[in-house]
Amino acid sequence: MVNFTAEEKTLINGLWSKVNVEEVGGEALGRLLVVYPWTQRFFDSFGNLSSASAIMGNPRVKAHGKKVLTAFGESIKNLDNLKSALAKLSELHCDKLHVDPENFKLLGNVLVIVLASHFGNEFTAEMQAAWQKLVAGVATALSHKYH
Repeated sequence: MVNFTAEEKTLINGLWSKVNVEEVGGEALGRLLVVYPWTQRFFDSFGNLSSASAIMGNPRVKAHGKKVLTAFGESIKNLDNLKSALAKLSELHCDKLHVDPENFKLLGNVLVIVLASHFGNEFTAEMQAAWQKLVAGVATALSHKYH
């Protein structure tokens, strides 16, 4: 279980309130598919994933990225109980989609990079530490059904 300090919660929620879910979600998922091409196998139905520009411009990638980040936002509303908040998604990704749980960690790290690029100097070392803790907690919660 992840325990967030009051300061970490403030940092996470403060930045989250400024995040453009559609833009950041699409970019994060797109980058995941470009940087870690083996993750593309879960998105066969998304059409053209033949190049970085095709992936980053793919409307289905963008739409799914928004969906992923919207679900991520739900976890932010439940920082004190990530495991419970993400139980259904964990079950879906384990039992039906058979996603390698390592991919959750990869996406979390890509998300942190995207946030840093979008928020620049506002994304301080303390902010990064809080977000790294969050994405690690989310990855662990999503991996719960695998154990």
